[in-house]
Amino acid sequence: MALTSAILSPRKLRHDVYSYSYQQDSNIPLVISVFASIIDRTLSRNERIAKNCRFPLSSKSAKTRVFDCYETPDMTIQSYLERIFRYTRAGPSVYVVAYVYIDRFCQLYPEFRIGVRNVHRLLITTIMLASKYVEDMNYRNSYFARVGGLTLQEMNKLEVEFLFLMKFKLHVNVSVFESYCCHLEREVSIGGGYHIERALRCAEEIKTFKQREETRFDQIAHLLL
Repeated sequence: MALTSAILSPRKLRHDVYSYSYQQDSNIPLVISVFASIIDRTLSRNERIAKNCRFPLSSKSAKTRVFDCYETPDMTIQSYLERIFRYTRAGPSVYVVAYVYIDRFCQLYPEFRIGVRNVHRLLITTIMLASKYVEDMNYRNSYFARVGGLTLQEMNKLEVEFLFLMKFKLHVNVSVFESYCCHLEREVSIGGGYHIERALRCAEEIKTFKQREETRFDQIAHLLL
């Protein structure tokens, strides 16, 4: 299936980021699919590195282990980001700033590697902080905690730890914001977000097809009996 500008395009991404309408019936912004694509590829790359490395990767600093969870959430990155959007209605620019925070964090702590055990907590923390930085009005930490599947105590701890780890440097100027938007646009151009979105749709279509076939088989079996 070819990538068409009618479905996804850098222009549409830019329109979403700069002209987003805060309406209850607004569609999920394109930036979420692109953001999910980048995070998914980072996860895959880190898993390959860990699998192919003869020696253990550099042990993570105890400071960054705060994002580790004992049980891995049974939710894809795309689904998790969509959930956050549905319940918070955070605009596209929030996800761009959250991406900036994650990139800065990884640069500050090169021993830290995004993995399945820490990615969800890292996302909800950076999105909450980005929302506080970008938006005029915000939900309480307790609300973000429920959306992210955490307790209020966990959410508060993650926020404080991240702020200190980042040395409270959360300012994102216009030029930095623009540069990250351009990077996301390049992701759209090469089809990054599209491929992730298509894969999820195909998986859902296969699941629906199997359910229909099982239902039809049960109906036929009932008639025969």
